[in-house]
Amino acid sequence: MDDISHQKLLAMIAQDYYLAQLSIADLSTKYHLSRYLITKHLDEALKTGVVTITVNDPIARNVTLEAEFRHRYGLTNAFILYNAENPAEDATNIVQYAAMQVQSLIDQSQVVGVAWGSTVFSIIDQLRGKIRNDLTFTQFVGDNMKYSSVAGTRQMVEKAAARYGSRYVTLASPLYVINDQIRAALPQEPALAPAFQAAQKMNALFCGFGTLASIESIPVWQDHYGEIFPGVAADDIAGILYGRPYDRQGHFLNQDADKTVGLPISQILKTPRRLGVIRNKFKTDAALGALRGHLVTDIVLNEAIAQRILAADV
Repeated sequence: MDDISHQKLLAMIAQDYYLAQLSIADLSTKYHLSRYLITKHLDEALKTGVVTITVNDPIARNVTLEAEFRHRYGLTNAFILYNAENPAEDATNIVQYAAMQVQSLIDQSQVVGVAWGSTVFSIIDQLRGKIRNDLTFTQFVGDNMKYSSVAGTRQMVEKAAARYGSRYVTLASPLYVINDQIRAALPQEPALAPAFQAAQKMNALFCGFGTLASIESIPVWQDHYGEIFPGVAADDIAGILYGRPYDRQGHFLNQDADKTVGLPISQILKTPRRLGVIRNKFKTDAALGALRGHLVTDIVLNEAIAQRILAADV
């Protein structure tokens, strides 16, 4: 292929990728090229100037407030966005900025844990992945059993992996198993062992902040609340993270009777980077408890939510 034809091919692939937003898989089919070659051509288009990218970042951050959060809560990173002029844009800005930070974490990782929920779904939707054969996405707790929802646990892992054409492993078990003997034996089951093994190697994970409502919205968990969280008063729950309830001080409330299937809390908290995203001011208590308990290492939010958290931290 002569140089002009090659440059034209690069331009066509780049237009389809950046403007038409075709996926790597779609481009591979369209141009009858392997995914590796498509990725290589896109990299070449950037290096040779066929494609130039200009970033106009409209999302400014409050660095003073970030410093206070890092100092007060011992965070690795706090990303606190200025409030949007139009309040309706706040949640969108938070998700877009969170996606950039998640993208950066993924670029530095080989094994990434994925939680569930609408915030996680929205973040994954914003990711611009590239083919990563050395990357694995994994569940680190069981399935929340929202099978009719696109924001379920298993669906999130599959969705993230699709963005990168990478490997993923799922944990084909309910989030909670009440029978202690069965739950203790699950990590040795051949069908479940790969997820447990992958989760133990997580370099990073990302999540939203859940509340008791996220559990009560699933009938089987609501109907068996007393067996899943024995001795835990609903009023004491500030949030739900990693499948477990915790109070406003960040103490997990079910440590002595943890019915959660998945990586133990002690191991989850060894994950070097744990990024939490809050876009809803009504989850202030959940975020505050998580911050006090050092349950996340990084957080993305905006000024309004940050100020609510500080006001509640008395």
